[in-house]
Amino acid sequence: MPHTQQPQTQELTVDVVVIGGGAVGENAAQYTIEGTDLTAVIVEGHLLGGECSYYACMPSKALLRPLDVAGTSADVDGVSPARLDHGGMLERRDSFVSNYDDSSQVEWAESAGIQVVRGHARLVGERTVRVDDSAALTITARHSVIIATGSEPKIPAEFEGAEPWTSADATGVVEIPERLAIVGGGVVACEAATWLSGLGSHVTLLVRGSGLLSDNEPFAGQTVLDGMKAHGVDAVFNASVTSCTRENPEPTGLGKIHGGAVQLKTSAGDFEVDEVLVATGRAPRLSDLGLDAVSVTSDQVLGDNLPDWLHAVGDASGDVPLTHWGKYRARVVGAKIRATATGAPEPFPVEGPPVPQVIFTEPQVAQVGLTEAAARDQGIEAVTAEVPYNSTAGAALLRNDVPGRAKIVVDRSTRRLVGATFVGPEAGEQLHAATIAITGQIPVHVLRHAVPSYPTVSEMWLRLLEEVPEEFRRPAD
Repeated sequence: MPHTQQPQTQELTVDVVVIGGGAVGENAAQYTIEGTDLTAVIVEGHLLGGECSYYACMPSKALLRPLDVAGTSADVDGVSPARLDHGGMLERRDSFVSNYDDSSQVEWAESAGIQVVRGHARLVGERTVRVDDSAALTITARHSVIIATGSEPKIPAEFEGAEPWTSADATGVVEIPERLAIVGGGVVACEAATWLSGLGSHVTLLVRGSGLLSDNEPFAGQTVLDGMKAHGVDAVFNASVTSCTRENPEPTGLGKIHGGAVQLKTSAGDFEVDEVLVATGRAPRLSDLGLDAVSVTSDQVLGDNLPDWLHAVGDASGDVPLTHWGKYRARVVGAKIRATATGAPEPFPVEGPPVPQVIFTEPQVAQVGLTEAAARDQGIEAVTAEVPYNSTAGAALLRNDVPGRAKIVVDRSTRRLVGATFVGPEAGEQLHAATIAITGQIPVHVLRHAVPSYPTVSEMWLRLLEEVPEEFRRPAD
């Protein structure tokens, strides 16, 4: 037999290796090396920029914004209702994902001094990574290796072989199903139901629980449900899928219908649809990383119990699966590595900063910190204040019909805000004030002196603080 020459293994030494080139990995590399002579490599086997840039945050919001604009135009006197252009919506999505071309992301990384290596990375020893591609490459890190491999959809066994859609297909939609079932009642399910119904699908939500958005204040899920029903979305609760079969399942490509009709059997009845989107959560992507080569388990990664040279950030760490939160954690980790490597001061720590999130449904849901139920579960004596979203002139000016509510949660012992929820038009724009108040541990009696402008939606803060008991208007004794 003729001898086939194996490609010679190449070797590279840098200060930091980041496995995974999503937004979180990019932040980790950037904040590790910026302003220093340190070097970093990002290893990415797919598109630099990751899930957020191409299959989640950016395309979904690009699809949702036209619906928001059209909805506003239809509910404000003196304006002719806008007409949705479905083709234009998909073109807008394609522009925001750069037609799935990451060359601009690569240019940014290189301009920031970050080297990009294509391929699949595995740990093969302490501070050592092997990249399998056309030519084998071994990279050694002088200081740290950072795992930023993100997450992947959880697909229950009932859907095996049926080629269901995942969230990537939903954001990358090319063929719009006439009848679509979405399995799930969380953020992805609710946002996808919003834009896919707007594109013309008859959407049926199959929710295992008794309501939507169960991690939020109860009025959030109910208000979103009311908005969905007004746009023709059906929701079936207490519906567990027991089987899923499909005629001629086939992986036809991103956002295309993956075969023939889908038959779903559930505890709430049987359904036939043209496509099914499984939105039942995501799991950290930790397989095939070579963790065993460095005597590390997945549980150690998720429990932040790692050797001092190894770090995990973003979804891969099991932390809250939100891009902005993962990027924040990556900035903190990167700054710590930089400080250790260069002797610079470590960043100032803040204990337990709150996690903000905006859900871009109609209306929007914006939440930060603890819900009332979560606060009580943590043993906090919670005091709450709640007002209608249209309680201010600024909110009433947004639309003819202004649904939703706002609620704050205050710790009686500290008299500080610990949570806030806003549900209504453009609610996301109210959230950062609450995030600052919680992060800064500002007591309620001080917040009352932050004067909101008239007539803006932010006057809602005055209404909320007026609903807090009289005793909170002065410092605790």
